[in-house]
Order: sequence, then C-alpha cells, then structure tokens
Amino acid sequence: MKRGVIFGLNNLSEKGFVVTQGTFDGVHKGHRSVLKQVVERAKAQNAPSMLITFHPHPRTIVQPKQWNPQILNSIEEKSNRVLQHGIDVVLVLEFTKEIAVLSPEEFVRKVLLEAIGVKEIVVGYDHRFGHKREGNFELLKSLGSSHGFGVTEIAAKEIDDIAISSTRIRKSLTKGNLGLSNDLLGYSYPVSGTVIHGEKRGREIGFPTANIQVEEPLKLIPPIGVYFGMAAFDEIEIPCMVNIGKKPTVGDFPLSVEAHLLDYKGDLYDKRLELRLMKYHRAEKKFESLQYLIKQLHEDQKDATLFFNPITGVAN
Repeated sequence: MKRGVIFGLNNLSEKGFVVTQGTFDGVHKGHRSVLKQVVERAKAQNAPSMLITFHPHPRTIVQPKQWNPQILNSIEEKSNRVLQHGIDVVLVLEFTKEIAVLSPEEFVRKVLLEAIGVKEIVVGYDHRFGHKREGNFELLKSLGSSHGFGVTEIAAKEIDDIAISSTRIRKSLTKGNLGLSNDLLGYSYPVSGTVIHGEKRGREIGFPTANIQVEEPLKLIPPIGVYFGMAAFDEIEIPCMVNIGKKPTVGDFPLSVEAHLLDYKGDLYDKRLELRLMKYHRAEKKFESLQYLIKQLHEDQKDATLFFNPITGVAN
C-alpha cells in the first residue's frame, strides 16, 4: 500500500488497519513509544498501521472560549514526524460540529468500521471519544467484542508520562528553555511556513533573510531572540540564524520569524521551510544604529559557524 498522509475519509481507498487515535501534538518521546506499539501490532496482524488525528484541534470547536491554544506542531510537522516513525498512514479528519455530535457508537460504526475497517485499535486507559467524550475504554472494548476488532490498552503510567511531558515541553518553551524542550521532544523544535516577501532590509545590509509566514496560526512560538538551527527544504538542510522578534532597530514591526541561511544564495520565495531550532543565542535588542546591528550580525555569524563546526569554524 502507499504510505503517506490522507485528508478525509473520502480519500481513503483501503481498509483493514491497526490504528491509534489522538492529537499526538509534539510527537515526543512518549508518543513514539505508542507509535512503536501500533507498528508492532500491525506487523503481527499483517496489516497497515494508521494514526487518526483531527484538524483543527477539537477543543477549538467544542471549547473555543475556554481554551488558550498553544500547539507544538502544525499538521504537516506532526504528520511527517509520525511517518518517520513507521506509521503507514496518517488520516487527518477535519473536526467539525457534525463529527463532534457523533455518539461513541456512531463514531465506531461510521469511522472505524465502515470507513477504515479497523482490525485493532491501540488506546490508553483514559481514552475518550464521541459526543461530549462519552465513550470510554470499557465501551470501546465492548464494541470491539461485538464487531470483531481488537482493543489493546496502553499502560496507565505511559499515558500519564505522555501528558506530563507535553505540559513540560510547553512550559519550557514558553520560558525559553529550548534545551529542555528539545531533550523532551527528542528533536529540534520546528517552526515551519512559507517564505514570503519582506522589507528586504536584510539583503541591503549583507544578511538576506527568509521571512516565514508560519503555517499554523496556533503554533507556540518560542520567546523573542536569536537562535541557531537548521533550515530544511527540498530534502536538504542548511545551517541558519533565526530571529524571532520585532526588528526594533529598523522600525516598529509585528512579531516575525526570519532566517539567514549560512552560505546560501538561492531563491527561497514560496518554498516551505522548516526551521529546526537547536540553540538560543541571544536576546533581540534595539541597537543605536544600523552599523551596530551589522557589527552584531557579523559576530552572530561567527558564533553560528563555530556552533555548527567547532573544529574549523566553517558552516557545513
């Protein structure tokens, strides 16, 4: 079967999956242990594996006023990372008010059975589904027995650890502790989007930047500052300096994300860039003049090249 991301049940052409379901925001170390179990169960069943996830986040529909969203991954970031860990299909379902009012029994019948042909589902002890989250693990087991699909439980401690890790990642990112966040994630925190035209001031001072229109409006953006990381696009990675801020030296601008790619001169407009933040370097500040800013940028560039290649001091 063809692996990849499928948007909507109407685009699903095969049946007979071993599935898990959930937000999986961050796809951190805890999530990956669950994905591993799904892949193993799928191999045991000689069936393809699937993650069912929703977009937008269900709480933006059912609790729009009570929830202050901070999302770690865009749907693209999440899907790509899940696929990297062996899942065959990421099924993205648009979370609508119509889906929100499906009873647990209707959800199982219409989605899991009729559309997906589920062979087995892997979920946690606290898994809730259906209208007002009325469906629970015991109901799912009962429906599995009635309709002939297996239900495998993820250990309670594992589920609790996942929730704790997700909370710690969000808190540490908000506080600017990128090192702890990346350790918990098991990878460098990404900020992704399309390269758009900006003021082009960076080009005028010798530091052209790729201005990113962040693809997920609810994305948790780390604190203002200068970061070192990798810019990934077209299946390549290039070291970069990333500025998250308001460019106070040259004007009063809204918060922006822009990256200066080291030793790269190509055209990036309209490309999708994933900026993988590896190190917080310094705070953004307002310099006395443009010349002082340029001097600081040269110092940043030296520090960046040493960070990426400490032996030679040359960027890869």
